Amino acid sequence: MRQIDHLIVGGAGGSARLGDVFDPNSGGVQAQVALGDAALLDRAVAAAKKAQPAWAATNPQRRARVMFEFKRLVEANMDALAHMLSSEHGKVIADSKGDIQRGLEVIEFCCGIPHVLKGEYTQGAGPGIDVYSMRQPIGIGAGITPFNFPAMIPLWMSGVAIVTGNAFLIKPSERDPSVPVRLAELFLEAGLPEGICQVVHGDKEMVDAILDHPDIGAVSFVGSSDIAHYVYNRGVANGKRVQAMGGAKNHGIVMPDADLDQVVNDLTGAAFGSAGERCMALPVVVPVGEDTANRLREKLIPAIAALRVGVSTDAEAHYGPVVTQAHKEKVEGWIQKCADEGAELVVDGRGFSLQGHEKGFFIGPTLFDHVTTDMESYKEEIFGPVLQIVRAPDFETALELPSKHQYGNGVAIFTRNGHAAREFAARVQVGMVGINVPIPVPVAYHSFGGWKRSAFGDTNQHGMEGVKFWTKVKTITQRWPDGSPDGGNAFVIPTMG
Repeated sequence: MRQIDHLIVGGAGGSARLGDVFDPNSGGVQAQVALGDAALLDRAVAAAKKAQPAWAATNPQRRARVMFEFKRLVEANMDALAHMLSSEHGKVIADSKGDIQRGLEVIEFCCGIPHVLKGEYTQGAGPGIDVYSMRQPIGIGAGITPFNFPAMIPLWMSGVAIVTGNAFLIKPSERDPSVPVRLAELFLEAGLPEGICQVVHGDKEMVDAILDHPDIGAVSFVGSSDIAHYVYNRGVANGKRVQAMGGAKNHGIVMPDADLDQVVNDLTGAAFGSAGERCMALPVVVPVGEDTANRLREKLIPAIAALRVGVSTDAEAHYGPVVTQAHKEKVEGWIQKCADEGAELVVDGRGFSLQGHEKGFFIGPTLFDHVTTDMESYKEEIFGPVLQIVRAPDFETALELPSKHQYGNGVAIFTRNGHAAREFAARVQVGMVGINVPIPVPVAYHSFGGWKRSAFGDTNQHGMEGVKFWTKVKTITQRWPDGSPDGGNAFVIPTMG
């Protein structure tokens, strides 16, 4: 059976522990991934530590050229990467290409790093005194990435970390680890020095080793909120800079004046696309007013019935299987929980079977109505193809729902009313807001990050926030004496002059 190994300098060697990698379409094991330990991490860190100073000393323009070539190579290998991604994750090929493309957009931002790293300069801050600042790399960083975006999130982290002069270790999900390894290989092919980007596989043992290693200065994480909280606390306790992105329960507010045909089209993609396995999915829709709710429900039912669930290579499928049997069982458990709590199960996706792929991890689209805020199934992230309708009598109630929820990742409002949209965007207590945009993931030169239990740490992903996270500021105050016999005037601190 194929084994997916680590990508570290000098070769990974044998591994005592292996984890199964499934094909979600068939339900069978297609490969095994080596699970590393602290000793293997030590070897990777030693190689990174040796390579990083020379990479940091490489001028930003040359580092940017590596990014340009890497982007070209990823684009040239797009089809192969997408099929590799789909075979392990289960998302359809179009979604896999989108996964890769959104990561590449951050690489495009990284190509402009010479401009971004110019720093600040003040001439004449005091008598004959100039002050300037520079951004310097942290040293060695690590990214612990989730299964649901095995290309995009490693690219978000690695691109900015590497182009700012750091060495970087990727610890991908053991459920779909092949694409991050291939991306690291393409970095080497693009001219990145050996040791600057390495891949280490593993489970909690490897995560803890990363969080405890004294030579790793910064850690970026994306995953569930409970684990994000754990990663943040343990990493910070060990003196690291940590950004840890957690779960979500994104709401879509539908005002009475919204274009419901467009809303339904947006919802079917945002709620069910990629089988709902996205932290920016839209699993809760909040129609304002009973009439809006009834009209929306009437349009949603046939739209959901028209969704095609298929294998990841089916070009006509809207979405494919979930990632593992265990995750399928977890999602179906939430469906039962929501029904037991008293919500109306309008469309039940359990028991879905695809001919010829009966052992695949498929779940049909599911719709609930009359979900209430006291239900656990509303409070927690389901992370599957499940849409819940929570009815709100008015705008203020609809605004309170996402604002008071424990998660604060993304939210959307659908309306033709500019005042309502502006008021909502200003007042809602959520990190990313869409106005008639169902999945408000910011473009690469802005930044990505939620609020409340959706994010731990003070700095967001990619954009200038990412540059700030992966660098530290050094500020220099300089004075050049004029050489006069008396030595010139006595020094005065600039703020006192």
